[in-house]
Amino acid sequence: MNTFLNNFPILAIMILFVGAFVTSLVGRRSALARNGVVLVSMTAALAMMLALVKPVLLDGQIITYWLGNWEPVEGWAFGICLEVDALSLFFGLIVTVAVFVSGVYSFTYMNHDDSLVNYYTLFLMLSGSVLGLVLSGDLFNIFVMVEIMTFTAVALTAFRNTYEGALEGALKYLVVGSLGSTSLLVGIAMLYSQLHTLNLAQISALIPGQGANPVIIAAFAFLFMGFATKAFLFPFQPLAADAHAVAPASISLMISGVLTKCGVYGIIRLCYVLYENLNQPLVQYLVTGFGAVSMFICVTMAFNQHNFKRLLAFHSISQVGYVITAVGLGSALGVSAGLYHAMNHTIFKGLLFLTAGAVQHQTGSLDLDSLGGLSKRMPRTTLLFLIGAASISGLPPFNGFASKWMIYQAAFQRGAATGNFFFLFVCIVALITSVLTLASFIKVAQSVFFGQLPEQYKEVKEVPLAMRIPMWILAVLCIVTGLFPTQVQNYLLLPATSAAFNAANYIDQAMGLGYAAAHGIATGGVAGLMVSDCWNPTSWLMLLFCITCAVAIVALLASPNDLKDAHISSCDEQAEVLDAKYESFFSGEESVYSQVGGSDLFWGFKHNWRKYFSYMHDWHSGIVNDYTLYGVVAIAFVLLACIILL
Repeated sequence: MNTFLNNFPILAIMILFVGAFVTSLVGRRSALARNGVVLVSMTAALAMMLALVKPVLLDGQIITYWLGNWEPVEGWAFGICLEVDALSLFFGLIVTVAVFVSGVYSFTYMNHDDSLVNYYTLFLMLSGSVLGLVLSGDLFNIFVMVEIMTFTAVALTAFRNTYEGALEGALKYLVVGSLGSTSLLVGIAMLYSQLHTLNLAQISALIPGQGANPVIIAAFAFLFMGFATKAFLFPFQPLAADAHAVAPASISLMISGVLTKCGVYGIIRLCYVLYENLNQPLVQYLVTGFGAVSMFICVTMAFNQHNFKRLLAFHSISQVGYVITAVGLGSALGVSAGLYHAMNHTIFKGLLFLTAGAVQHQTGSLDLDSLGGLSKRMPRTTLLFLIGAASISGLPPFNGFASKWMIYQAAFQRGAATGNFFFLFVCIVALITSVLTLASFIKVAQSVFFGQLPEQYKEVKEVPLAMRIPMWILAVLCIVTGLFPTQVQNYLLLPATSAAFNAANYIDQAMGLGYAAAHGIATGGVAGLMVSDCWNPTSWLMLLFCITCAVAIVALLASPNDLKDAHISSCDEQAEVLDAKYESFFSGEESVYSQVGGSDLFWGFKHNWRKYFSYMHDWHSGIVNDYTLYGVVAIAFVLLACIILL
């Protein structure tokens, strides 16, 4: 490979950190110079990642860069290493595209805020840390990047500190995020105490020789929970909701589209390369179970939200649950489906957060109960929102449909191959979650963009073109990556999936040819993926059947008495409402008041599941001590399960 290209990983990381430093120097003198430095830094990092697509993704090469030229000596790695394979580059592309779009959007979105020098300095530091995390080949260096990422994200969450709940959301992020960082540090220390190295490749080669070492097993539990915290998986999802709701929309995109992917990347690297233990049933149940629970709980919690961005936050963790569920299946198709959905999630959820930011920017509100009818005043933003909503809901021809189809197929194939009903149940949960996601976004569309336009928003105008361009970039990606799933699989997913299954190649590129074989690590990889065509009519018929079954299950979970009680309760309550606009009369039935009001479009579903929602309401206390306790309990549970059963 061209030696100049070997420098691109370190240059891409450094240009973001150096850009942060230069921004703090020149930004106070000139806003134009500040924005120029930020734009150049983001563009250069993106261009360098794109330049590595051919050698790494298409040609299958791995770039290894040793800082200070400290290469391994006598089979031991002492220096810090950047190692970029197809898996690392895949996430590097996700990071740099999201950073570029978020930064360009910020130039107009944030121009009414104060202390923008601090904002852009922190923004570039956050960007450099997440890129450094996914490109690093050193475990402790990953921890350093996680710490920079956490504290800059906390600061940016509280950036608009005059907003109600901004400081509270940042504090929760700091406390629970620090719990995850501590878990990572403990896991790293335990590994180092046994293996005396921090290099990922060398650790991957040495772990198989440790057998059932309880310290190594405990380290896996701590590392897994540390990365799960960064992905905001259950039970850490309230943290994400509070942070998303109060952070600027451009930072919400970063938290949802980038920070969560760092947790996903860490779990994939941990389970497929570092430990190679996804073939063990406990690990499959653990990873898939966390994903499935997060997927379902968060989509149901979205129904109770009356804040636009809090609703999107819960949906964000629900979609990350899809990714982790697919990754936990332990199959090549599962990993490929998870990677596909991880990429798509960054695209469509980034688009949705930017549209929410556009609404907030023009109206000053995110309250679903006070908004409405904005399609009349913001038609272009409405169209962009509908593209994002259709994508996240898994509707064709958008990208969410293609990746969700692969997840359904991967879960079904895994269940059929193993005869294990658990994986078939996970497939059903994924389908139910998709149905509930669609229902939730029908609610949002009705509450924000359709219906009656409130008097106070009669003069609202469309957002400036500079804010729409980043949204259109993501909207086009939603369509393109959905219309051409075969090309996405061949050029992006297959190389990244093969890298995840080929730990031996990753080891040899860092430690020298033959190092993996000397430690009993066999060469792996993936030759191809058996994926049924999502545009095949038979596939559509199967999907329609499965969705019908999922809807039936949701409906049957409410007993006839519940339905009867819901009707009686609603009639009694609504009879007290005197506003004539709620009156309705159908087919000779008795005139009753409409049950639809504000953002509660699916009141019947919420009433029928009232016991569940009541429990979740109590569980989400809003108290940071409780969330910390939930995290500690989750870590203890995973630790005990791993030590006893692995």
